[in-house]
Amino acid sequence: MSSRPEGCALVTGASRGIGAAIATTLAVDDGWTVGVNFRSDEAGAQRVVEGIEEAGGRAAPVAGDVAQRGSDEKVLAELEERFGPVLVLVNNAGMRADGLTVQLDDDAWDQVLATNLSAAFRLTRRAVRTMVRARFGRIVNVASVVGPKANAGQANYAASKAGLIGFTRTVAVEVARRGVTVNAVAPGLIETDLTEGLGPELLDAVPARRAGTPEDVAACVRFLISDHASYVTGTTLTVDGGLSA
Repeated sequence: MSSRPEGCALVTGASRGIGAAIATTLAVDDGWTVGVNFRSDEAGAQRVVEGIEEAGGRAAPVAGDVAQRGSDEKVLAELEERFGPVLVLVNNAGMRADGLTVQLDDDAWDQVLATNLSAAFRLTRRAVRTMVRARFGRIVNVASVVGPKANAGQANYAASKAGLIGFTRTVAVEVARRGVTVNAVAPGLIETDLTEGLGPELLDAVPARRAGTPEDVAACVRFLISDHASYVTGTTLTVDGGLSA
């Protein structure tokens, strides 16, 4: 990462699971100062920060419900004031509210879209201005194999993740000439709180015959943020053990 300018990273929804693993690998393995964003789990975010610091990295908890309008400015401004420009953004915060389409109410639709898609849009819109000025930036959006692959009972989740993939590709084209890359990862069945209750039949459909780990996803995000991926933009890296093959 020797060619990168001075700055920091923000990982949303990083108090546990995939977000925590991403924050840890960026801070400990790659030396980024990382903002560990959380909505309500302050204790979890603090544990992630303490683990990073014990391993020799640098991090700080950053409170903010990214689904709420205005939170993008608050969260990014707080990090900028403490650590300098945010040059890495990982839009990981996500939620599910499953149900067949005929049963989904407006709140279940709106909340999932606000958290999984609109939050990424607002944070990207705000952060990319700084990245363009610095002529360096890395944005990684955590999508899902459910975006391009149907999964009954998750119309809202699928719409949000498919939208995130389309958003990723479009922004990538807009900022590519300024040294900013925008990519996505699409996890399949990963062992997190978000996937609890999906049932053993989904595991049977995974050719690798195992669920992935948050660290599996974090390794792919790390690659997309690294100099090794400086010519990779507008793509979606699937991390699913062959589920969508």
